[in-house]
Amino acid sequence: MALLQPKLSLKVAQRQILTPGLMQMVSVLALNKLELKEMINAEITENPILEEMEESVPLLDDVTRQEIEHDRAIELRAAEAEPEKKDPFDEIDFGSYFQDYLDPGFRTPSNFEISEVPSIENFLSSPGTLTDHITWQLGSISLSPALRDAAEYIIGNLNEDGYLTASEEELLEGYLREQLDPETVNGKAERNGHVPLSQIPEAMVARAKAHLETALSIVRQLDPVGIAWRDLRECLLAQIEAQRKEFELIFARQRKAARNGHSTPASNGHSPIELHAPSEEPGEDTPAVESTVSEKAPAATSRMEIFDIAACTVDRHLQLLQKRDPRELSRALGKPVEAAQQAIEFIRTLDPRPGQRYNRSDARLIEPDVAFVKRGDEYVVVMNEEDLPTLRLNQGYRRMLTQEGAEKEVKDYVKERYRSALQLMRNIEQRKNTILRTCEAIVRRQGDFLERGVEALRPMMIKEVAEEIGVHPSTVSRAVSNKYVHTAQGVYELRFFFSEGVNGPEGAGTPLMLLKRKVKKLIDEEDPSKPLTDDQIASMLQGQGINVTRRTVAKYREDLRIPSTHQRRVRG
Repeated sequence: MALLQPKLSLKVAQRQILTPGLMQMVSVLALNKLELKEMINAEITENPILEEMEESVPLLDDVTRQEIEHDRAIELRAAEAEPEKKDPFDEIDFGSYFQDYLDPGFRTPSNFEISEVPSIENFLSSPGTLTDHITWQLGSISLSPALRDAAEYIIGNLNEDGYLTASEEELLEGYLREQLDPETVNGKAERNGHVPLSQIPEAMVARAKAHLETALSIVRQLDPVGIAWRDLRECLLAQIEAQRKEFELIFARQRKAARNGHSTPASNGHSPIELHAPSEEPGEDTPAVESTVSEKAPAATSRMEIFDIAACTVDRHLQLLQKRDPRELSRALGKPVEAAQQAIEFIRTLDPRPGQRYNRSDARLIEPDVAFVKRGDEYVVVMNEEDLPTLRLNQGYRRMLTQEGAEKEVKDYVKERYRSALQLMRNIEQRKNTILRTCEAIVRRQGDFLERGVEALRPMMIKEVAEEIGVHPSTVSRAVSNKYVHTAQGVYELRFFFSEGVNGPEGAGTPLMLLKRKVKKLIDEEDPSKPLTDDQIASMLQGQGINVTRRTVAKYREDLRIPSTHQRRVRG
């Protein structure tokens, strides 16, 4: 048996090591203007060597030097001047006298004391979310603390669309985990704080389950209608049932008004002429009222029947809705085609994502990093450096390195900060040069686009631009990442100009983006009753000189999220 013995071995290997300066250069290159401004402000706060150069605000060294020179000049003048007898009248400060005793209304605003007040941005309203909207409604309901905690726990488990994704077991387990202290349950809690349900008393589990069920029914009654359900089917059924109850209430009010001889205005867009009475027990006044309504109503499917057909469609034939074929749906339901069509139109008015109406994302702030400006007959690249801090080094700290009385730790700290500041300034300048060279290459290749628009866009690869300016393709990718350019055709992302090409007319290339636009345009202009197939679209593009196959057209159609021919067909 061989014994384990230590021994020395020598091997040669290559590996890539990024220095801190190189890592910073890579990260700075990928930043857009707004992110770079935040990064520079953060570095100015952390590094005392860096200073922002502003013409209106002098540096601390300049202020100190001016004060010293001013004091010296005053001392020299005082020493040279002979003592003179002063007039007491000249010693009166008339400015202070008038400011103290005149009416305040005559003072200028600059004479008043300006106190620090909160910024107006602190009072701007922030957009509310679905959670805020439901919690606000929950606060107006009188609930016990246990039910309120259960309802808030359910609200916290809703996704952005308003669906409850957690199962009953997960809800119960998570709710008990929040309500109980694991260490107090028989002293048998696991290390991760999780307590099995078997270790919790059955009465406690049953009570928590009842609280969750009651709280869930309360949350489902809040606005918007359809929240806190687990899937699309349950969400749509809840909305259908809510509209059914609303319709019954409106119709009951109108019939009561008709019995009393009064007219009731339409509510929620439903005209009394379009309403049909639901089946009720016969009475003395019922036949007369129903006959009156039936005479005014059109000979169409009643609203209550539409609710029933829509509910049955959502509950049992939800997949048939994707085909948008009323005939096939009518055969499955055993109803007339007109009734199926009306049910489909009604279902389209429902909201499959009720939570999105309160979870709208804020508009993204975009500020172009560069601009393509036409000067004469040529386009030039102009960097947008407005509002970007201009950096320079503080000379006061640099003099500390040559002072004899400075401690070694202080000198080492200043040296390290000095090197860091120089590296940052070099990386910012390198970023500017790389973006300029990349954009100049884009201008040379996309001159037709700048003159005529998107239809003149040419295929262009990142690798081609990288070879032209002599850098790695990853450098070009970072230079155009998340950056925008202002052109005569509008504001575009720099990545917009990079696109693969397909075989076009006369050997020229057609960008994939332009090809997708052509596919979408052909589909938008098609006859809904006879939609174009992928083969027909490919043939039409080949007639324009673009060599594509049916499979390529299908791929682009799926990328554009356009349904298939069968799903786009609208049958009369």
